Amino acid sequence: MAKNKRNILMITPYIPRLSQSGGQNSSFYSIKYLSPDNNITLICLSPDEEGLEDVKKYCYKVVVVKRGKTWDPKKVLFTGFSPYPFLVMKHINKDFRDAIQNELNNNSFDLIHCDCFYPMPNIPKTKIPIVLVDLTVEYNVYKHYVETVTGWKKLLKPFLWIDVLKLKYWETYYWKNTQTVVAFAEEDQKLISKVTGRKDVKLFQNGVDNKFFESKPKTAKSKFPSILFGVSNMKWMQNRESVEMIIKDSWPEIKKSIPDCKLYIIGRHAPDYYGHYQSKDVIVEEADFDGQAKDPMYYYQHCWVLVAPMGSGGGTRNKFLEAMACRLPIVTTPEGMGGIKIENFKQSIICNYDKIAINTINLLKDNKKRNKMGDEANKLISKNYSYQSSVNGLNQIYQEINNKK
Repeated sequence: MAKNKRNILMITPYIPRLSQSGGQNSSFYSIKYLSPDNNITLICLSPDEEGLEDVKKYCYKVVVVKRGKTWDPKKVLFTGFSPYPFLVMKHINKDFRDAIQNELNNNSFDLIHCDCFYPMPNIPKTKIPIVLVDLTVEYNVYKHYVETVTGWKKLLKPFLWIDVLKLKYWETYYWKNTQTVVAFAEEDQKLISKVTGRKDVKLFQNGVDNKFFESKPKTAKSKFPSILFGVSNMKWMQNRESVEMIIKDSWPEIKKSIPDCKLYIIGRHAPDYYGHYQSKDVIVEEADFDGQAKDPMYYYQHCWVLVAPMGSGGGTRNKFLEAMACRLPIVTTPEGMGGIKIENFKQSIICNYDKIAINTINLLKDNKKRNKMGDEANKLISKNYSYQSSVNGLNQIYQEINNKK
């Protein structure tokens, strides 16, 4: 390891990668900009090795532990008899724990950085300070899901509520029993402080890589009015709920008012979930990897407006930061813009759910207003949401911990 750098053991429940998944994307750029001042040993749990070579460039060492299927019948069954919720159970892994223990036994670390709380049971007891970076308040996301389930899934509500209560218990437990807790949005920071009574909960200002607001557009805007949902991981329930909200309520009204408009549903696994919506007016695609022909930036630059009504809040939407950096205005609900401080109707639009369609229509019909809003969004992100400045804050948190040792 290089001298005069902190030695960090970083633990993630995935391989941080340049893809359309918010958490993985945030972790990747955190590692990239932490690497000049820190020797990072990364241990991650993953079903594959996609993105491994990219993140290796910025780490002293990377250990990937193979994760089994998400819906393993044994884990589903054991969850019913376990004190842990399913989200935690599927990340409890003996090989994962052994890999962490091995690094702790054989190397010296200044601190442990864990992204998300659910890998925490795999970390053996240690005197090394642990920084828990909670990208979103998980139990609120799952609570909202249970509250809104429909159809035959209502029969499962009693079991789902039990899982939510277990999730809340353990998430709160690790907030209370970790050296330092870092939230991704002020709303989450206030909630964690209120629940735990802690006055020392830190805030990480999520950011955007410089390439999004420094590079000149490579892709021309579509010649027809176009709406983007994405670029997102459709396995995340909040994103699927948002797509259904658009398709059910907003899209029919928009299409009626602007007949030549097209809707792009873009993201990881999008064709798996929404391929049945594919038509000449609804384009459902999986974005290419970063730097390829149709990567996320292609869609940000090609479309006119990003529309994403969100049913629940928590964390900061990477896709919003990246889109705004690319001069793409956002239309969302109050739950969607967490962690991003905008002046409403200047850099983007926050409105009630029943106003999503009309505000989108007005924006699509007013080129001057839309372009000005896009320029203002770009200025805001480039000034306040650079990953380089965000990670400076994380380095300061590290330094505070080291000074207390």
